[in-house]
Amino acid sequence: MRRLERTLNGPQSFDLNQPVYSLTDAAAILAVSRSTLGWWLESGERSGHHYKPVIRVEATGDTRLTWPEFLEAGLLRQYRRNLQVRLHEIRSFVSALRDELGVAHPLAYAAPWVGEGRRLLVRFQERCDLRGELHLIAVVGGQPLLLPPADSFVKRVEWDDDRPVAWRPHADDASPVRCRPDKRFGRPAIAGISTTAIVEHLDGGETEIEVAEQFDLALENVRWAVAYETSRVAVHAA
Repeated sequence: MRRLERTLNGPQSFDLNQPVYSLTDAAAILAVSRSTLGWWLESGERSGHHYKPVIRVEATGDTRLTWPEFLEAGLLRQYRRNLQVRLHEIRSFVSALRDELGVAHPLAYAAPWVGEGRRLLVRFQERCDLRGELHLIAVVGGQPLLLPPADSFVKRVEWDDDRPVAWRPHADDASPVRCRPDKRFGRPAIAGISTTAIVEHLDGGETEIEVAEQFDLALENVRWAVAYETSRVAVHAA
């Protein structure tokens, strides 16, 4: 199998095989537990049965996540949250897609989600006998349409050609908060400024206008940073 992850083009090319997140950081951004995310990455043994990873081809012993691994975890999170399913059941489906497309993390890329790629997903859903509640795509009136968990995931990802370049961690579709693998170590940011840094300055007593001027941000973006960080606190408190 050839390696799916090449580079992101830019002033400095970013190797998509390079680890971006620690398990702790990725779990915090994705709002899942470290144990859950670790299981998706490495799996292991439960009740005397050995499970292979969902995200990785094989366990590596490395708990750090590459950018494509982080994105596929974002998709799994949607199913975990929306359906409460046992995610190992989609392993054979992902494995079949890997073999068909010749890539390690097929669902992190644009190709399966657009045009004829959606019909490919439909074929493999059927070929792998994927349970209906795990389907990514439904055919309605002859047209392949994204089902809610997949639709939510696709709306969060930005692609440049086929390569994933950014992911929106905020549930609000209008939010400008983005994670980018080559900026701020992949942490949530607006216009290159970490959302946590923005909120820390506000918590330190600075006004929204002062923070906006200091970081050369629109006032609206300061408020978006607050909205996102507030939503993170609410999710972790739930």
